[in-house]
Amino acid sequence: MGKTHDGPGAPATARETDTCNIGYNPQRDELFMLAREVDEQALSHMAARIRDRGHGRLISYSRKVFIPLTRLCRDVCHYCTYATAPRFLERAYMNPEEVLDVARKGKAAGCKEALFTLGDKPELRYPIAREALERLGYQSTLEYLASMARMVVDETGLFPHINAGVMEADEISMLKRVSASQGLMLECASDRLCQEGGPHFGSPDKQPRARLDSIRRAGELKVPFTSGLLIGIGETREERLDSLLRLRELHQEYGHIQEIIVQNFRAKADTPMANAPEPGLSDLQWTIAMARIVFGPSMSIQAPPNLSPGQASRLIAAGLNDWGGVSPVTRDHVNPEAPWPHLDALAADTEAAGKVLVERLSVYPRYIFDDSGWLSPQLRRKVIACVDSDGLARTDHWYAGAPEQPPLITSLGSVGARQHGLLHSDHVQRILARATEGRDLAEGEIVRLFQARGDDAEVVCRAADRLRADVCGDVVSYVVNRNINYSNICSFHCSFCAFSKGKLSEHLRGAPYDLELREIVRRAGEAVSRGATEVCMQGGIHPDYTGETYLEICRAVKQAWPDLHIHAFSPLEIWQGAQSLGLPVSVFLQQLKEAGLGTLPGTAAEILDDDVRTVICPDKLSTQQWLDVVESAHRSALPTTATIMFGHVDRPVHWARHLILIRALQERTGGFTEFVPLPFVHMEAPIFLNGTARKGPSFREVILMHAVARLALHPHITNIQTSWTKLGSSGAQACLSAGANDLGGTLMNESISRAAGARHGEEMPPERMESLIRALGRRPHQRTTLYEPAPDHRMRASFGAPPVSQPVAMLVRRGKRGFGHA
Repeated sequence: MGKTHDGPGAPATARETDTCNIGYNPQRDELFMLAREVDEQALSHMAARIRDRGHGRLISYSRKVFIPLTRLCRDVCHYCTYATAPRFLERAYMNPEEVLDVARKGKAAGCKEALFTLGDKPELRYPIAREALERLGYQSTLEYLASMARMVVDETGLFPHINAGVMEADEISMLKRVSASQGLMLECASDRLCQEGGPHFGSPDKQPRARLDSIRRAGELKVPFTSGLLIGIGETREERLDSLLRLRELHQEYGHIQEIIVQNFRAKADTPMANAPEPGLSDLQWTIAMARIVFGPSMSIQAPPNLSPGQASRLIAAGLNDWGGVSPVTRDHVNPEAPWPHLDALAADTEAAGKVLVERLSVYPRYIFDDSGWLSPQLRRKVIACVDSDGLARTDHWYAGAPEQPPLITSLGSVGARQHGLLHSDHVQRILARATEGRDLAEGEIVRLFQARGDDAEVVCRAADRLRADVCGDVVSYVVNRNINYSNICSFHCSFCAFSKGKLSEHLRGAPYDLELREIVRRAGEAVSRGATEVCMQGGIHPDYTGETYLEICRAVKQAWPDLHIHAFSPLEIWQGAQSLGLPVSVFLQQLKEAGLGTLPGTAAEILDDDVRTVICPDKLSTQQWLDVVESAHRSALPTTATIMFGHVDRPVHWARHLILIRALQERTGGFTEFVPLPFVHMEAPIFLNGTARKGPSFREVILMHAVARLALHPHITNIQTSWTKLGSSGAQACLSAGANDLGGTLMNESISRAAGARHGEEMPPERMESLIRALGRRPHQRTTLYEPAPDHRMRASFGAPPVSQPVAMLVRRGKRGFGHA
């Protein structure tokens, strides 16, 4: 098995060690000294180490289409073949049909970005441009551009990235409403290049002050922005450094520059610079390295791969972390002589350098998750729906609850097919060693495992599955049970919930209901006749329910079916019931136990982080309240499960904090029987419908949640359960191959996932459970709630059981709810 180090592995000088520190900000004099005194290889080593601190093994790219809206430009750059005289064009502008055709082809090819390229305000130079705009019904190129960008977003869902040249504040603001990001290459900050004989002579929009002012305006307007250098057009290395520093000053003031492009000049025929020398590879590497050192670990430093074919490893070694936009559909209209590399080839080249190729959007994660105005509200909602928990592009078409087959477990993040053995990082391997030894992982270590991609992700899953085999053997357990959700009426306003019915959710699927006590008892009895050892009961927090309601449910079910285990009432229901009776939680729990309660489901946990809970369930229990209720249950000899509901507004750091809190409580009480990851099902959830949440976790995140839970909770929690209602049979099997050892319950009636849009059925009978388990080469084991073997007579009754009778739901009318009424 192969492996790669996290960094280049070169010995570090004292200055290099300082430079690699996060937050280090080398000043002008030191940068110029580095540029003069440190050789290019040492600079590359330094830059690569800095890059790895910010980006690890990830090298990103954006899958895009070029939309060259117009090739007319008022500038006359001496190296450019994009800008064209009107006599060479059939039309001054692409028409809307042409724009939409290109965008739709990009959408069909999996693109997320529509890169609008155009010359600077050609109507200021060419009458033909003004006439064309008048026929189209627009007063300016930028007004037409804004309309076309909006059309592309609305019709295809692609996110525009706009390179529209020098603009005033009102123009930038207009385009911000319809674009995810904008860009303007500084190219060079030296006025010398604009003088007679220079490459920018006669190009008013290439004046450095004008370009820097435009970049500043973008910062003031909070536009995620791209800029960079064009090297080899006559500038000196000192001028390059000065240009980088000018950009850094703007970024330090506004924080809006998301990537720096280092683009190497390519000489083109039929231009004044056709015979100019092109910069060499070492010159490009030097500039990439200095850009990394100037901007530090977090900035994205990019170089176009089509302009340096076959040199991917050399560019990565210099500190690059991004390939920019790569199109599977359209050529590079700015450099038409340089074809894009095939994405599989780019992935293989990236992998050969010990990195993992990942797809991003045109807007970078830090601007996506910051809701302080970087994106227009309409665009932010669309963007959120297209990213994963790291803010990178969601590339699979699988969603929790949907019927689609999940992707292969062996393709958890890489774009291309693996050509070699597993190339995992030493850091990941060290974390896995600590976990399998039973040592408690720190927050940052758990986050690193959650963010694993490509081979790192596969290594994490394999380690989790080996640990599962060591702890649990080849047995996969399940319980025959029945879900009874006695009411879907709820006075709480959890924004992720499509099950409950309240004032804010009457439009969601299904009618409000409130089961009679006799119907609850009837369903419990039918479960017994079908081999169930457990009845799982939860519901909405009905405004008329008190603690006595829950006590009455327990007494009635236990009196009718004394051998049936009652697994019931979330910590929220326990807290509400105790409050309604004016009792301490511990006293109420004891009363429930005496009434027949056996265990509690550890639901209502969602994410145990109050920053997340403020968004998704602001009126629910706080993190500490949930922990207090569960700890009180454990102290009362009432075991519970532990759950996490993930994939909405949460991120890996929140998952890590959740696991650490669960682990710490288990170390104190030992009361958790199992840990159950519950992927967010988005389809009918209000928080998704209003544009706040993602589309649930990606399949990579689902698999890693089970695997990392196995590792991070070891040895304290030995049972990791996977939810077939949310993942389907294939998804559940994949999780059972990545650390999980339990399939949960047969359920008989499943309501909550179905209300959210899940389509995996209401029941998985023992026959299907065991077939699924045996297909993995594992041994099925029918268990009780407390993981004891199910009694033989219960097992016999569970196989070949008759269909469940049609449930009876009492439709709700206004008025007081009471048990015992028809």
